[in-house]
Amino acid sequence: MKNFGKGGKVINVMTLRAYLIAMMLATVICWTVFAFIIFSINPFATNWIGFSLFYLSLFLSLVGTSALVGFLIRFVWLHKVLAFHSVSEAFRQSFLFSALIVIGLLLLSKNMFTWLNALLLAAGLSVLEFFLISYKKS
Repeated sequence: MKNFGKGGKVINVMTLRAYLIAMMLATVICWTVFAFIIFSINPFATNWIGFSLFYLSLFLSLVGTSALVGFLIRFVWLHKVLAFHSVSEAFRQSFLFSALIVIGLLLLSKNMFTWLNALLLAAGLSVLEFFLISYKKS
């Protein structure tokens, strides 16, 4: 689908169906890579690259899954806003949710996960979410 932007330039726009198919495909690939890493990397014998791949693949898998679930909840049950707004909100919040989970697991692996750190992490991500919401409105 093509739309015309500023100055009459043609802009390619992704349809909702194409976005959902691409997101599902990417999410399945990320979960497949995560499963491969789980079954092939020994956490007791690997270096920082193995752990980085583990956390990165988990992060991307969680982003894709929670973005799809968040969009479906907004689109199917809430019906309040346009699909574009639902997609952008779901992706933004899935990014923050996945960051919360992965950073929490990283802190847990370093024996630094305490209630204070968890509250500070949640508060920091909440402040970031409120900033992003207010920045979008202005």
